[in-house]
Amino acid sequence: MKKLKAWVAAARLRTLPLSLSGIFTGTALANHLGANDAVIFLYCALLTIGFQITSNFANDFGDGVKGTDSDDRIGPKRALQSGLLTPKELKIGIAVTAILSLLLAIGLLVYVFGIEELPYFMLFLGLGVFSIWAAIKYTVGSSAYGYRGLGDVFVFIFFGLLAVLGTQFLYTKVFYVQSVLPAIAIGLLCVGVLNLNNLRDVISDKAHGKNTLVVKMGFKNGKLYHALLLVFSFVAFAYFAWQELQEWQFLFLLPYLVIGAHTARVLRTKEPVNLDPELKKLALSTFLLSFLLYLSVNYFL
Repeated sequence: MKKLKAWVAAARLRTLPLSLSGIFTGTALANHLGANDAVIFLYCALLTIGFQITSNFANDFGDGVKGTDSDDRIGPKRALQSGLLTPKELKIGIAVTAILSLLLAIGLLVYVFGIEELPYFMLFLGLGVFSIWAAIKYTVGSSAYGYRGLGDVFVFIFFGLLAVLGTQFLYTKVFYVQSVLPAIAIGLLCVGVLNLNNLRDVISDKAHGKNTLVVKMGFKNGKLYHALLLVFSFVAFAYFAWQELQEWQFLFLLPYLVIGAHTARVLRTKEPVNLDPELKKLALSTFLLSFLLYLSVNYFL
């Protein structure tokens, strides 16, 4: 039972709603275009959860073996850091979840494209393999991109552009240019969650050589960057709503009231440790935005 709890802790279940935001947004956009398929939604949701858990296991392993997850780190203790799981066990966990994710990706692509649309099949399979690589290489290895300030770029691409546009395309097999705006908005919000995590951990990250963007630009500039991410995400979502939705469907933007208060609180914060409670607020607000967009498209007609 203790080992099971360790694996559940390493999976970081509280991160899963954020990872599903892109899937709900992409599904909402597909529904807006008249496409709907419960099997695609289930596959996409399970696949995203698989990618996220693979990434969480890899982050626990990578930061643990590098010593970044030390006693001076703010936030919950990690499985490797606390000795609940060994490096070998985490490697096995990474391999298992990566293989399961790949199998889910193949199942999804067979269902959507079959062998009749082989170019699309191969393209999305390549993106799936690249997603698994990105999930692992964030903190694992000597060339881990999370230690070189590139985490924000990869999160924007995979959690925003690829998650939203890829999901929408799987339903419709059409690229809809207006979908770029919600994809940008979700991407910026997910980068905001990562940036908030890096703001909180800036002292320990700097001490252990994890050169995140916040470490590079400094705590004060990191807070301003955070505010810009959230403001531009609102602009992208609001412009999409103005272009595509009816006035009463704008209700999906209500979580920005919480995000606005969160932004003001971050800008006033002087000590990184005080930012920890804000992570959950931003992550859940992002998920709520995507879910309300889904509801507004399907039920608030």
